[in-house]
Amino acid sequence: MKNTRLLLFTGSYASAEESGVQVFEFNGEAGGELTPLDQVQGITNPTFVNVDAAEGRLYVIGEKANGQGGKEGEVVSFSINPQNGKLTELNRISTMPAAGSGQTTTCHISRDTRNEFIIVCSYHGGLVGLVSLDQKGLPVRLEDTAVHTGQRNLPGQEKPHPHSAIFSPDEKFLFVSDLGLDLIRTYKINRDAKTLEALGDTMLHEGAGPRHFVFHPDGKSAYVINELDCTVTSFLYDSAAGTLQTVATISTLPEGYPAANNSCAEIALSADGLFLYGSNRGHDSIVVYAVDPATARLTLVEHVSTHGGHPRHFALTPDGAYLIAANRDGNNLVVFSVDRASGRLSFTGNTAALSKPVCVKPAYFPAAD
Repeated sequence: MKNTRLLLFTGSYASAEESGVQVFEFNGEAGGELTPLDQVQGITNPTFVNVDAAEGRLYVIGEKANGQGGKEGEVVSFSINPQNGKLTELNRISTMPAAGSGQTTTCHISRDTRNEFIIVCSYHGGLVGLVSLDQKGLPVRLEDTAVHTGQRNLPGQEKPHPHSAIFSPDEKFLFVSDLGLDLIRTYKINRDAKTLEALGDTMLHEGAGPRHFVFHPDGKSAYVINELDCTVTSFLYDSAAGTLQTVATISTLPEGYPAANNSCAEIALSADGLFLYGSNRGHDSIVVYAVDPATARLTLVEHVSTHGGHPRHFALTPDGAYLIAANRDGNNLVVFSVDRASGRLSFTGNTAALSKPVCVKPAYFPAAD
């Protein structure tokens, strides 16, 4: 895009003494070359970030001790200088208070486009938190907490594990994937009362472990990547009722590769909705599917090595030209070009060394004069 620059924001597993948040400039004209611009210390395990490019803000989850032997979540807000990528801390608040030795650290953060709320998920606490934002877009307080209860019968599902909260395209509904309960729970936000209201559940097959969820650009279908059994499930979406109709489930792995040696993480759609991407940790690959938008059915295109271990997260650039994989155990970011006609990925040779990256978020900003 003319008169813009693409900045890349990353989160990672890190101690407060390490630089857990990083900012890079992404040069598409140089095949996806990554140039470090800034880094931030002082946050423990800033594992997921949310970028508000329009307002120049970055929201980062972290964790801290609660003083009683437990750990709780926090969110740290930054202003972004679009000219040099520098971050300036604005505020930080607790998002999920932990009682006693409990653990309510968070694993995911999302934000509505009206900048009224952020949503955080506590994998270990089985909680979903609604946090209000003030008129400057800064987090104010935890307004409401939705508590998930119950369990399934398989290892890793001994209790609820909410892993992500995704707004519907019109933001009337919120969809929370719970890995521990094999379900996607639908909520709506009562904006007057500032509460989360549960509407119903879409059940997945036993042992699926739904993790991250994405809507098709046309708003008529949705897709979830299942961490535990290494599959993707597709749905048709009724936007009026806010309901999902299960269509099909397809493996993320090559035939013959054991699912026991793998787990899945991130999922993303191309901007035109014709291709779907998912990450395999163990097989260490990105799986690519062709999408039939009318039926929500998927057809395997290819598996591509991520050139590093444990690709916990990845992102497509807004123009759809590149995909950046964050390899936690490879300690690197790896850039692929995207063939937009076939959906196929090609390694560009561009990488960046980074300790334990687990989230990568690109966004356009105005270029310097």
